[in-house]
Amino acid sequence: MKEKMEEVIERENVFTIPNFLCVSRIIISPYLGYVIIQSNFQLAFGLFVFAGVTDLIDGWVARTYPSQATKIGSFLDPMADKILVAILFVTLTYIELIPIPLTVMIIARDLLLVIAGFYIRYQSLPPPKTLPRYFDVTHATAQLAPTFVSKVNTVVQLSLVATTLASPVFGGVNPEVIHGLWYLTAATTVASACSYIFSRNTYKYLKPKKQDK
Repeated sequence: MKEKMEEVIERENVFTIPNFLCVSRIIISPYLGYVIIQSNFQLAFGLFVFAGVTDLIDGWVARTYPSQATKIGSFLDPMADKILVAILFVTLTYIELIPIPLTVMIIARDLLLVIAGFYIRYQSLPPPKTLPRYFDVTHATAQLAPTFVSKVNTVVQLSLVATTLASPVFGGVNPEVIHGLWYLTAATTVASACSYIFSRNTYKYLKPKKQDK
């Protein structure tokens, strides 16, 4: 007789500093996009630096203090990065500072990863698979581990955005440098997508805890 999987696999405290910083990054992303469209590059660059600092701090806190590291954070952190990157690339493309094909490539890859994340959540959720349980962020069922290539890709993408935003603020950047970053970003984006497809260690399902009899 199969065991009923109605008990929560693992409940965790999601109200941590890293998670708060991730959410703050998600919240400011739309406003950052608006500022870019308004061509207020000084404010946009400042907000971008703030977002980058929060990314560094939440990672450091999660690594230094194990009690601050959460399973949901392993999904929330890259999700915040993807939302930020998507908005940055879309708005910079809208004002014609980044080519359309590059942005389409990045958005397509990130959409596939988001869809995969929702699928993993569904597959790892024990019965009953209800909407309240599916969206219960305290109910940890899987953990994500980004690939090394994906981390490199994120650094390259953000380097391109930083250079593009800094150019009008600090008096211009050699166009060849920016064009080189376009091609490097495209190459690492493709490599990152392939690393997720062929790697078997990008995520793991959490096993249900044994109940005391």
